[in-house]
Amino acid sequence: MSQANLNIYTSNRMEILVEQLAQIIRTPLPSPLAPEIIVVQSRGMERWIAMGLAEFNGISANCCFPFPNVFLESIFKKVKPDLPEISPFDPAALTLRLMRIIPDCLNLNGFENLRSFLADDNNQQLKLFQLAGKIADLFDQYLVFRPELIFEWEAKKEKKKPPHIWQARLWRELVGEIGNWHRARLRKRLFQQIKQLSLDTSSLPARVSIFGISYLPLFHLQAYAELSRLFDINFFMVDPCKEYWSDIVSDREITKNRRKNPKIAENVEWYHLERGNRLLASMGTQGRDFFDLVTGFDCPIHEQFEEPEAQSVLACLQSDVLNLRDREGSDVNGLEVSENLAGSSGAAGKDESIQVHSCHSPMREIEILHDNLLAMFEEDPELLPRDVIVMTPDIETYAPFVHAVFGAQSDEILRIPFSIADQSYRRENRTIDGFLALLDTADSRFGAVQVVRLLEYSGIKEKFGLKESDLKIIERWIKETHIRWGIDETSRIEADLPGYPENTWRAGLDRIILGYAMPGESRTMFNGILPFDNIEGSETQVLGRFLEFVDRLFLWSKTLGETKKLSDWQKTLLALIDQFFRPEENTEREFQLLRQALDDLGDKEVQANFQDGIEPRVIRFFLKSYLEQNNYGAGFLTGGITFCAMLPMRSIPFKVICLIGLNNDAFPREHRPLNFDLMAQHPRTGDRSRRNDDKYLFLESIISARQKFYISYVGQSIQDNSRIPPSVLVSELLDTIEKSFESTDSHIIEHIVTHHRLQPFSAWYFRADSGLFSYSTENMLAGSGANEKKEPLPFFDRRLPLTAEESDKWKKIDLESMCRFFNNPAMFLVQRRLGIRLEDEALLSEERENFELQPLEGYLVGQNLVKSLVSGVSLIDFKPIQKAIGQLPHGHVGDYYYADVTIEVQNFVRQIEKYIAAEVLDSIEIDFETADFDFSGRLSPVSDFGCIHIRYGRQRVNDLLKTWIYHLVYCHTAPPDYEKNSYLICKDAAVQFEPLADSLPLLAALLQIYRQGLEIPLHFFPKSSFEYADAVLSKSKPETTALLQAKKKWVGSEFAKHARPESKDPYYDLCFRQFDPFDKQFKKLAIKVFEPLLAHSRKIKR
Repeated sequence: MSQANLNIYTSNRMEILVEQLAQIIRTPLPSPLAPEIIVVQSRGMERWIAMGLAEFNGISANCCFPFPNVFLESIFKKVKPDLPEISPFDPAALTLRLMRIIPDCLNLNGFENLRSFLADDNNQQLKLFQLAGKIADLFDQYLVFRPELIFEWEAKKEKKKPPHIWQARLWRELVGEIGNWHRARLRKRLFQQIKQLSLDTSSLPARVSIFGISYLPLFHLQAYAELSRLFDINFFMVDPCKEYWSDIVSDREITKNRRKNPKIAENVEWYHLERGNRLLASMGTQGRDFFDLVTGFDCPIHEQFEEPEAQSVLACLQSDVLNLRDREGSDVNGLEVSENLAGSSGAAGKDESIQVHSCHSPMREIEILHDNLLAMFEEDPELLPRDVIVMTPDIETYAPFVHAVFGAQSDEILRIPFSIADQSYRRENRTIDGFLALLDTADSRFGAVQVVRLLEYSGIKEKFGLKESDLKIIERWIKETHIRWGIDETSRIEADLPGYPENTWRAGLDRIILGYAMPGESRTMFNGILPFDNIEGSETQVLGRFLEFVDRLFLWSKTLGETKKLSDWQKTLLALIDQFFRPEENTEREFQLLRQALDDLGDKEVQANFQDGIEPRVIRFFLKSYLEQNNYGAGFLTGGITFCAMLPMRSIPFKVICLIGLNNDAFPREHRPLNFDLMAQHPRTGDRSRRNDDKYLFLESIISARQKFYISYVGQSIQDNSRIPPSVLVSELLDTIEKSFESTDSHIIEHIVTHHRLQPFSAWYFRADSGLFSYSTENMLAGSGANEKKEPLPFFDRRLPLTAEESDKWKKIDLESMCRFFNNPAMFLVQRRLGIRLEDEALLSEERENFELQPLEGYLVGQNLVKSLVSGVSLIDFKPIQKAIGQLPHGHVGDYYYADVTIEVQNFVRQIEKYIAAEVLDSIEIDFETADFDFSGRLSPVSDFGCIHIRYGRQRVNDLLKTWIYHLVYCHTAPPDYEKNSYLICKDAAVQFEPLADSLPLLAALLQIYRQGLEIPLHFFPKSSFEYADAVLSKSKPETTALLQAKKKWVGSEFAKHARPESKDPYYDLCFRQFDPFDKQFKKLAIKVFEPLLAHSRKIKR
């Protein structure tokens, strides 16, 4: 039957098609106010057409660009004017209706599989929602691809076997509720009215153009063909080949047919199994089927094809596809099988129209792409960033690397403008992540890390008046009060766990609040709460704001954990945004998107008439799915380079088309159908195939590239540099090039494929004969020094003299700073003078209970118990205090460890009872001058035995040094009637320091060392230095032996797994990694520090 008003325009060039469209729309429509309707498949195509029409016609205005479904829906509303604005057959609304219908049908015959899947468990409603969503999407596809199946179900003529039985029953239940005016029936009604001439044509458009769509289901094609009886419809389609190519078959299809039919294998030529063009036959399946459908209409076809002008490998491939030519195996149109491609630049070896780059990682792909684009811009001054498009199968993975490389160029000459399209709403901003993280607290454990991380999201900490620096203070409070997880003991009971209050938020916050009001000194409790002492007055505002946040969070967690109707969820979540986020101008778009998603909840409740309660986990799943949808079209064609996803029907021509991330496992993408998908069980020509979509998309990309076609993939292992194959489509392209062309000087593939180095600063990128290049000055400088066998400069290569102002500052020293210096002189210098800290930031407590005492915690508990016993506190009375601190395991395990440590502590204290029983004297305030230093501090505890230091642990060199420095100060400042002995008492040893008549010269010597250590790292390492000095002075060992022992202590032993050797200290490593520090200075300092210490100390029995 003739479609008189249907015209099909085909070309291999999109530019020709848009020019033909421009010529057509120059003829004005009957009504000057009527819009020009141009049906497109993407917003990117819409922008490109609008710019093309403006270029040819001087202006592009009053054009409407609906998608195919939207346009058909507008026509269906002419057929049935009372159709609702949003179809009741919208998959989102169908999902909610199915959630209500499915449970009522589970006991019917044929529903056994569904009944088994939805067996009672904690996630039943979530599983129901997910299942209903899959079924709703499937029904929506049936309406387009299997409308006859829908009509059979409605007539109760389905096959009497699963899954036909339960799908048909569910469908009839749906249409029983909402009627049967779905799009399959509306299309049928439309055809009837067109045939009967009963459709009012006055409201129909006079002309519709369908542009750049490389695939439409037969459902839509038939509808447009019928509509062409009423008004003009013009199809504009890119056809890669001007010859008839519907009967060509790929090598794979030929092999498959040979296996099925032995006669074909014997007489292949009889069956005319022609490949035509290798690439077209292999990758053009979808286009071939679509053109078969289109050319089946009785309508004029206007063809206008154009040979590629350039002489390059890319242009020859495009020409071969256009002319259905295959250079492999025979002479075609007078061309040799393998010819030397000679263009304006000479041989194919210099032809860069097709480039394939094998890289080690996605990051390297983007770095290499950046360099190659700069080379293209330098080579062709007329090439602009807007002439380049970069597509990838996984835009979410590559977007951060794009920002890291293209967005971080400090040199304006190397900066390339760009935009990233097609990212999901969630990936484009952190505000949505913060909103979803708040929803996740509904049934969470409220771990310390999780709660603090909420404040890191944009808008939340600002809502409560907190700054980035305040988070460090909050983390310190949480760590030191040992908050781990759980609101309080009640929340733990609700989680079916023992209701211990220790390590909960309530226990920790009560300690912090009480600590602000009163001191506790780790021994005084008030109403069962131990005050937290380490809070300063200046931090009270931070505390108040943090408490407001935590209280509001805990209160809302209960609200978010309730089951609600969709409309109630809408109100609750809108209020949640107001309660936890401070809107700002740069985040207004994100909040608008969130509100739009929440408004959609209320609309869906009305559309689906769904009044059941929705569990929190279902609402979270819905919102996450909604917000993770790709925002297709946003950021497309904005003037710079466009980075976007590889989507079907993006055959927009660009001078340079780049495809990145074409890895073997990434492209073409696979789609796994549901096991109850009736279309997948019985596929037909014209059905969508994700794999065929990607194949045709790759072919369209080759056809659409005007100058260069660039491909990159991860083709080398980052671990061992082994080769990794690319996508099969890339391999097929390379195979075609290899069999069709040859280079005059080497293998053609060696010129097409570039295998890159692991690092961007590799010297190969800066050698003239390597074939590699880079525009990075930084990488060049780094690469130029990579092969020089020059030792790196030490961190300190000269002294760092103190200025006069600094000298005055550092002359004031307190006792604790002096001890801290000799613990690690390199750390003291780097931290105090340079302001550099190498340690990782203090992590929050682990989000789990202690089940045993770790060595450090065991030491801290034991030290606390010793202090309690020494101060006269009963360990029984001290137990609640120790539990309140939060270091002990919970319950009986903690009781066991406490009892075990108590026995050990009591034995230890009993052994040192004579020192404990001594009379405690007044502490000594220190304030004197010596060796041009102002010394200050406080000496305690002091008794009639002398200055006593008790440590419930093994004796360390740092303890000896600290006690020695204290002893020197004590001997100088103690009143004449004080005993001038000092004692260091540990679990494994005890040392007594003898009285000194004049300790100032020894203290002055240490201060001189301290003064030197403020300007340059000293070769003094307490453990190693003591090992050397003790061997020489106490054990009379030869100097070489002593030095060897010191070096062993420096590097550590493999048997001491829990003890970090001094050489692994980050500050020692920073200052001494380039050389051996065991020199004359090391030996001199070791003797100078430890000789007087050893001479005036002796081991004693406890």
